[in-house]
Amino acid sequence: MLDELVVTGTRSETSLMDLAGNTGKVSEEEIDLVRADHIEELINRIPGVMVQRGNGQESLTSIRSPILNGGAGAGSFLYMQDGIALRAAGFANVNGLFEVNSEQAGGIEVVRGPGSALYGSNAVHGLVNILTRAPSLELERSIDVSVGPHDLYKLKGTVSNTDGAHGYRLSVNGTHDGGWIDDSGFEQQKMTFRHDYLGDVNSFQTVFSASNLNQETAGYEVGDDAYKNTSESKTNENPDAFRDVKSVRLSTRWDHELTDDSYFSITPYFRHTDMAFRMHFLAGTPLEENDHQSVGLLTAYYRDLPNGHKIIAGTDFEYTQGSMTETQTDPTSYFGGKYIPGVHYDYEVDAAVIAPYVHTEWQLLEKTRLTVGARFEHTRYKYDNKTADGLFGTSLYRPGDRADTFNNFSPKLGVVQSLTDDISAFINLARGNRAPQTTDLYRMRKVSNIALEADSEQIDSVEIGIRKVGAGIQYEVTAFHMKKKDYFFRTTADDNVTDGKTKHYGLELSAFMPLGQQFDISGSFTYARHQYEFDNATANIVDGNDMDTAPRHVSNIRLGWDFLPQSRAELEWVHVGKYYTDEGNQFDYEGHDLLNLRANYSVNSQVNLYGRISNLTNIKYAERADNNRGTQRYFVGEERALHVGASYSF
Repeated sequence: MLDELVVTGTRSETSLMDLAGNTGKVSEEEIDLVRADHIEELINRIPGVMVQRGNGQESLTSIRSPILNGGAGAGSFLYMQDGIALRAAGFANVNGLFEVNSEQAGGIEVVRGPGSALYGSNAVHGLVNILTRAPSLELERSIDVSVGPHDLYKLKGTVSNTDGAHGYRLSVNGTHDGGWIDDSGFEQQKMTFRHDYLGDVNSFQTVFSASNLNQETAGYEVGDDAYKNTSESKTNENPDAFRDVKSVRLSTRWDHELTDDSYFSITPYFRHTDMAFRMHFLAGTPLEENDHQSVGLLTAYYRDLPNGHKIIAGTDFEYTQGSMTETQTDPTSYFGGKYIPGVHYDYEVDAAVIAPYVHTEWQLLEKTRLTVGARFEHTRYKYDNKTADGLFGTSLYRPGDRADTFNNFSPKLGVVQSLTDDISAFINLARGNRAPQTTDLYRMRKVSNIALEADSEQIDSVEIGIRKVGAGIQYEVTAFHMKKKDYFFRTTADDNVTDGKTKHYGLELSAFMPLGQQFDISGSFTYARHQYEFDNATANIVDGNDMDTAPRHVSNIRLGWDFLPQSRAELEWVHVGKYYTDEGNQFDYEGHDLLNLRANYSVNSQVNLYGRISNLTNIKYAERADNNRGTQRYFVGEERALHVGASYSF
């Protein structure tokens, strides 16, 4: 169902009917029904979104885009918890969602395309906001245990209550997965603590989150249609690959009421993350170790004006210290001595971001609302190289100490027209920007100066849509067109491109329809084209080519059955269309269709049983297909699997 209230656009509750743009949402009830092993099972229910699972908890994302990797994949999407970025701008990671407790969240909101003026760097193709679950009004305690194939065990626990003006919720979970690929698997622990205080004129929301991941990683299966070969599909060609990640985040939002129609909000926050992983996807399989820690402050002034007008203005601040090393112990690779043993890179970066913004809403007519906003973002990197400057091997280049500054301006304009009490139409024009990732600037490949020419990536977007909320049939239909310039990416031939141009356009549909008293059907459908708008002979890119890993058709259709009170079953069809795996459109993956079945049964007010069968028809498919220098490679999808569990409230 389409949720009638969302919070991401303005960091406060807003009616979808008044929203000049899109926001898709996975509700708390859906999270509890799906009980996902990986966040892709949740977020892929939203149109215009496709997350491809790698091995373990890894993933790559597309939101109104092809699947993006490297610096482009890390920097094109803004991943947040309660409106605060999970990682600092410039220090993002393509696996941007494995550090957040989505399993016990209160909802997930996704904005497709550039975000509102309240969000800056990385909100280029879209943003994902994980909402923490609010404290319960009465004492709530529960424990949840589930098991699955290949030594998969999960344990979750929650305790929550509200006493007067104070409310709290503690949510913890742990997972052990033996891995269905040889020499793979992971252990992960997550915890979220939230405390709310609601006073007469002051309110506080404090959130502390922590996560730990220890993963033995399986690499790609290599060769044409290798995912179809049963004997090869479970073979790990990179048994030494691993990924260890730790993260801690703390924030407090303070809202202070000034008058009946105005208040200010101040949110200081802190984050720390460190990661070590074997780069099994590169020749020489070097070890990367990176970390960063940030302090930041979000400020906002909210004012409701006479005649239905509204203004939000503020400034965001963030300071980050980060470091990265890349070291190879394996012998020299066969690529002409490109990857040789030793320290490839060792550097530190200090980063500062200052971003004033304004977001306004104007009630032009009784049923016509105008949104106007703008954001200016100043980003400065101070880079300190800790090893020798210059070329290392045949093509790894380490620049000398330097400072880089990027200034970006992002205007926004939208109109919402109310057609009836439950139907509205909208048009939205927005610009998104992102400064280059620090790894793009300071971990150079091949050409010594190409990264120094990098400018901020810029995307201009227009979308038009219509939505219906409320009782009965609900839907949202959106058409979009976007153009991007200064696209910074690394080709499959390992060349940096800093001035790429692309276009993105398509149609998105989400809908919910009740079928009598017990049944309903819901789902999403996306038709989209993502194309290069430039030529690059080295990468075999021709103007008009489809971008790699960009299926034109993606859909997720669900038939629901409320067979008893508080009990529900769901049959899900997941369709991924054919897509090219290389920039030259010479190799492709045929796509796939999956069926998943899940059910929750409420025995009584305390006991709940649940189960699901994934890949019901046991097809052979690839979670991700890729091409490297003319060789097809795959992350193989898991065979049919049964998961069962139970929860107990006391």
